[in-house]
Amino acid sequence: MHAGSHYTIKEFLLWTRREIYILLVLAIVPTVLYHYLGWHWLAVPWVPITLVGTAAAFIVGFKNTQTYNRLWEARQIWGAIVNGSRAWGIMVKDGVIAPDAAADAKVIHRQLIYRHIAWLTALRFQLRESRAWENMNKSYNKEYSQFFTVAEKVQKLDEELKKFLSADELAYVLSKKNRATHIISLQSKHLRELKQQQYIESLSYIELENLLVNFYEQQGKCERIKNFPYPRQFASINLFFVRLFVFMVPFGMLKEFEKLGEHMVWLTIPFSVLVSWVFSSMEKVGESTENPFEGGANDVPITSMSRTIEIDLREMLDETDLPPAIQAVNNILM
Repeated sequence: MHAGSHYTIKEFLLWTRREIYILLVLAIVPTVLYHYLGWHWLAVPWVPITLVGTAAAFIVGFKNTQTYNRLWEARQIWGAIVNGSRAWGIMVKDGVIAPDAAADAKVIHRQLIYRHIAWLTALRFQLRESRAWENMNKSYNKEYSQFFTVAEKVQKLDEELKKFLSADELAYVLSKKNRATHIISLQSKHLRELKQQQYIESLSYIELENLLVNFYEQQGKCERIKNFPYPRQFASINLFFVRLFVFMVPFGMLKEFEKLGEHMVWLTIPFSVLVSWVFSSMEKVGESTENPFEGGANDVPITSMSRTIEIDLREMLDETDLPPAIQAVNNILM
């Protein structure tokens, strides 16, 4: 996500400059043909163009509202994961108690908390995997992604999980397709064993299991957003309507500016580019908000949030050698 006050106009123009070049060509060609070759038949009445523009504005507004809702829901899900993770930490520390003086519960606390951090790690790696409908493979997003780093694209999952899982658990988890799901399964199995060994009372066991069920629920919500795109039919008509409108705009402005004077027709070029740029930019912003886990500049910062949870949980274990909080790079926090 962008962690500054706003994108600068320079950043935005750089991001949309390819569209601006295309819009300039679309404006220059009909204006030159109209003025120099006398092709006045190119001029189109403004009314039908206005109707197309109205339809495009409605569909763009609808898409941007729905894609923002996807982004906000993703942020709420990860807010719930943060809260649930902290609850997991205190319930493990206070609910898992050694049955006799010879036993050491601290080792078990560390296993349960580290395994939860492993779940966060596996989940964020899964959410950063690419999908066919995502937009980070497009040239303008690839170009902008040079200004920040997506940790999950440069790190290796097995190396990260090795920090939090035993060798046997690591081998078991890596043998599965949905690694996060099976880490929660290991947690549940461990809790059952601890209950049988009388480390956990029945009520605490139920509450801890309920937390695991909640983590499954939040994971499922993340997977729903990740694996089900903004409906392609709505994304398609949004793109078609906007492109149709920006193509028609210069033809509708030719007569309007000619009314102001013979040479005023050249104002068609800057004004049609300006109007078309507004619409194409709104469409592009909506597109960049569709997939809140793809690794873009407007994503939910799940890497940073996972690190925050890790720091909080390891501090509950009274550890002092903690990783630093992740900072924004060029105002982009991942």
